[in-house]
Amino acid sequence: MISAIIPVRDEEASIARVIESLATQPEIGEIIAVDDQSSDLTPAILRDLAARLPQLRILQTADLPPGWTGKNYAVATGAAVARGDWLLFTDADTLHAPDSAARSLTNATRYGADLVSYSPEQEMHTLWEKALVPFVYWRLSQRYPFRLVNDAGSPDAAANGQYILMRREVYESIGGHAAVAGEVLEDVALARLVKADGRRIFFGPGAGIVQTRMYGSFASMWEGWTKNLCPLFGGSVGDILVEIDAATPWLGLMFAALLAVEWAMRGRMQVDWLMAIVAAIFIVRPCVWYEAWLRRNRYPARLIRYFLIGAGLYTAMLVASWCKTTHGFVSWKGRAYARPS
Repeated sequence: MISAIIPVRDEEASIARVIESLATQPEIGEIIAVDDQSSDLTPAILRDLAARLPQLRILQTADLPPGWTGKNYAVATGAAVARGDWLLFTDADTLHAPDSAARSLTNATRYGADLVSYSPEQEMHTLWEKALVPFVYWRLSQRYPFRLVNDAGSPDAAANGQYILMRREVYESIGGHAAVAGEVLEDVALARLVKADGRRIFFGPGAGIVQTRMYGSFASMWEGWTKNLCPLFGGSVGDILVEIDAATPWLGLMFAALLAVEWAMRGRMQVDWLMAIVAAIFIVRPCVWYEAWLRRNRYPARLIRYFLIGAGLYTAMLVASWCKTTHGFVSWKGRAYARPS
């Protein structure tokens, strides 16, 4: 049996659909919604759902203990009372396909995995989402390629916290969420503990299994990604600069600007072919890679039109994330967490 555990904090817009998408699946024996002090209509919606879904249990969190993030404390609260052989940690903004649990268990058996995770299919409506969300996942696919995460001989480990199915005994053996209590990036931290314990991970694309609309506004998107990006890519200023260089055309644009200045100083429009070629390479290179990735991952290729907007937002968010996580506080869901020590 699978116990599905959902941390919930002010999720009135989405909580019903995720619970209903889980409740139809026979492999899921119980759904535990952990209400983390919601102040909107979420508690009322949960009560209405519980009245007609017998497998739904509602828990309430107390005050957040020192050293914990809100999400980690909520899911740990749910895991402590779960009865399933497998624990499914999923977010309130997800929507699960009718056969997602069965497919996940099949993948666990096929690959001998104790942790199964998917990178959800993304719902995107605004220009900002279309520009940034695929761009971020393109970069994450380079940092955490599925083939290396799934290779037992590779130290690479990753998971997506929107969908993590873990064997209960393994979860308990690594210390559960208590072992990563203060981690903002708890999904990757859990995956690293699982792999360090000699267990196998299956991490794959979630198209047709689980989907999500992560952020409904630019403000929430900014807050969410600036919380995560810096630790995802290593955390140091060197790591951030290397990632900016690999992902964006700014070096090429700098060469192009220098070329334009040179032309202006000469008073003529004679092309310095060496500089032009170098500039073109650095501008075109990431565009070509990105467009190819969009096609392979079933995103509309027309999203390439937002490349420069995405690159600009991504660069700004990387820098802001580094500033927050090294010099200030990370905020999420109305709480502020001190930077890592």
